[in-house]
Amino acid sequence: MKIAAAQIACALGDVDANLGKIRDFSARAKEGGSELVVFPEMADTGYSMQVIQAHATAWTEGAVPELRKMAKDLAIAIICGVSEREENSIYNSQVFIDATGEIVGSYRKTHLFTGTPIGEDKCFSPGQELKTFPFGGFRLGLSICYDLRFPEVYRKLAIQQAANVFIISSAWPFPRVEHFRILCAARAIENQSYVIVSNRVGTDEGVTCCGSSAIIDPYGVTLGSASTDGEELVQADVSEEAITLVRNKMAVFEQRRPDLYGKG
Repeated sequence: MKIAAAQIACALGDVDANLGKIRDFSARAKEGGSELVVFPEMADTGYSMQVIQAHATAWTEGAVPELRKMAKDLAIAIICGVSEREENSIYNSQVFIDATGEIVGSYRKTHLFTGTPIGEDKCFSPGQELKTFPFGGFRLGLSICYDLRFPEVYRKLAIQQAANVFIISSAWPFPRVEHFRILCAARAIENQSYVIVSNRVGTDEGVTCCGSSAIIDPYGVTLGSASTDGEELVQADVSEEAITLVRNKMAVFEQRRPDLYGKG
């Protein structure tokens, strides 16, 4: 199976323009043979707390109905970082839409970044649940940006929920680009799983994202990667056989010692 990670810049507050770009990259992914395309964090609104507060909607309106239509029209599954409003709360979310246009899953970012100049906790409510979903013989574990710094998230997704492909939508900034690359590879290696990471490029309110979107295999080998500053589409084949081979050669899950450090 081929999966794509779309690395895009977003027009701050211009949902229609962003949806147009998402459609273009989804069409390119489909033409390239991908069955799933992943988009960055907050791809509908851009990454600004003030703008998100102004534009976040319930998923019965706004970006999500349009994403559902394009997934159906193009016959490709889409995972996209989007805003989500529910009553008085706003969530930093991912929506998972299948190739028929149906919403088959969602995830709300559980770890909110509180550092300057961005205080996500002043805009978002945190999610309360980790999520995995079946897809084409794999099990996808969803996560968003800052979640990457918490290895417990991915260990739990792998051990307790049987995830073997981690999907990460991100708006990771340039000053910590090396952290980003190292942590993505580490999450793949330590969990013997694929990592599909779609990161933003461009600058929103003085914060420049570092791109470097990638598809990493269970050995930690990068199968495809993007630049730090250009809009690009990364595509690569993933296989159940590769996961099985790695896990059979080095049985780290069976050799864990939860009696020492908990179930994880």
